[in-house]
Amino acid sequence: MQVSIGSRRPQKLTVKGHATRAHILRHAAELIYAKGVHATNNELLRSAAGVSGSQLTHYFPTKESLVLAVIDWQADSILGFHRSERFAGFDSVDAFQDWADFYILSGRPFEDGCSLGALASEIVKTDLDIHEQLARAFEQWRDIFREGLERMQRLGRIDASADPVRLAHMFVAAYQGGMLLAQVARDIAPLRDSLYAAVDHLRTFAATPDDADSN
Repeated sequence: MQVSIGSRRPQKLTVKGHATRAHILRHAAELIYAKGVHATNNELLRSAAGVSGSQLTHYFPTKESLVLAVIDWQADSILGFHRSERFAGFDSVDAFQDWADFYILSGRPFEDGCSLGALASEIVKTDLDIHEQLARAFEQWRDIFREGLERMQRLGRIDASADPVRLAHMFVAAYQGGMLLAQVARDIAPLRDSLYAAVDHLRTFAATPDDADSN
């Protein structure tokens, strides 16, 4: 799934060109995650990806263009997962519960944290002019929740007093904050408590069966 948040991508790439670009991008994302934006330089990336300097500058002429592409790459993965059929558009409390359960009960390791959140913490410390594109990625993530919550209101599944934007922010923040605290504590409890507390709060707006039937 393509997010298109502003990275300047080369046009009319061949199949081989697309493969080479994706290969470089994957190694760039791994290096930035492991070493940070500042420490990831051309020499490290050429060595890790096994490409020449001319290949690197052909696909990513500036560090800004590289980091923008990494934002796209990380966002594609996260947003694609949230838009999958697994959560059915987040238009029910059960869908939000399933989302929380995925991280708590599926055995997914939390030690690596959120790739997009980790990237954000690196970028906000740089002077690269890419903060707007990063913010847009998080806005698209929030909007997946917001749109689901708005559908829930239209379907009469949650009360009209619920604010979909505020609730959507709550879910993103619960995940980001809970994941960071779980990493620090090396314990899933902070993530579990924050996600389940967010779902429990959503339940306070849930319509009764009689209310839903009347809509």
